[in-house]
Amino acid sequence: MPSEPSRLTADGLPPAQPRAFAWRINAVLFVATVASVFGTRFIAEGDAGTSRTALIYAGQFTASLLAILLAHEFGHYIAARLHKVEASLPFFIPLPMLSPFGTMGAVIRMRSVIPTRRALLDIGAAGPLAGLALALPLYAWGAARSRLVSLDAIDAGMQLGDSLLLRLLDRCFAPAVPEGMDLWLSPVASAAWVGMFITMLNLLPIGQLDGGHVAFALFGPRQNRIAQWVHRSMLVFFFVSVFSFVARDVRAGMGFWHIGRAVNNSIFWLVTFELLAVLGALSPGARARTDVTPTPLDFRTRLFATIWLALLAGIYQSSSSPLVWTAWFGGLALLLVMEARGGVLRDSSTLLDHPPTGAQPLSRTRAIVAGVTLAFFPALFMPTPIAI
Repeated sequence: MPSEPSRLTADGLPPAQPRAFAWRINAVLFVATVASVFGTRFIAEGDAGTSRTALIYAGQFTASLLAILLAHEFGHYIAARLHKVEASLPFFIPLPMLSPFGTMGAVIRMRSVIPTRRALLDIGAAGPLAGLALALPLYAWGAARSRLVSLDAIDAGMQLGDSLLLRLLDRCFAPAVPEGMDLWLSPVASAAWVGMFITMLNLLPIGQLDGGHVAFALFGPRQNRIAQWVHRSMLVFFFVSVFSFVARDVRAGMGFWHIGRAVNNSIFWLVTFELLAVLGALSPGARARTDVTPTPLDFRTRLFATIWLALLAGIYQSSSSPLVWTAWFGGLALLLVMEARGGVLRDSSTLLDHPPTGAQPLSRTRAIVAGVTLAFFPALFMPTPIAI
């Protein structure tokens, strides 16, 4: 996804070109990401039967996922170059062990402002549309070559989420799943799932995400208010998700014994809510845009609190102790009170505002492109992206 454009220099010109061979950093990060994704998948394929099979599966997954990510990022890069917006090559983000996929995707940096809403749309939409142009056929091909396994043979572990678009693709291309069986995705289909998951996140119409760019190009400054409500809906969805998991357990006669699992299956939306606030606080010009508050909540406090809440939820996943979870929700309540008094839950917060661009509205054709691009978000939306 593209990052926020840097400001013009004092003389009104874009910043100078990067020094020669700066692309080496991009190359090193790309190679590190390939190694991270391959190694993470190879370890996950430990039960594939043989080391040779695990190597083949890991290679298929890595090649498919990196191809999707490359298409996404170079979609942004090429669109930026066509509009004469100075942009860096993609910076891939390796994340071994901490990420179940071995990466957090990639970003490009805009070194000059995006002058018009037309350019903003083209740059913002080119990435997700290019990535999906590869992810969708790869998923269809991989789903057709996925195998059926008995539910009794599947060990308890990570389960991938579902979406309307994934269900449609499964219905069209995957083998029919009889009762008592489940579809075990092939490595290519798994990589395409990750690509669509990353695209879903990028299409959130918030701040500097791809969806934020597209929505601002379509709606103009009204998008800042829309982004605020979309962001808050993620917090609401976290609580609704926890309640639905707990209510299901209570109806099944299990009471509150699995509240840790309910929190962990829902915490993705809480973490994303806070991380978007962190990114907003780190964006260029955020300090100038944000009013001074009686109880300032900086990005370090948010990041520290979010990491600890997620870490403690994982540690106590199997615990049903009332003391543990009362303390956990108490810590969450304290963080949200701070957000309400001096953070993103204030109506006057501007952390997620999009930088202004040209005022000329989009043409009818580009407005349709913007609407189609944003429509992919509900089609890809996964209520529980990863379940345990």
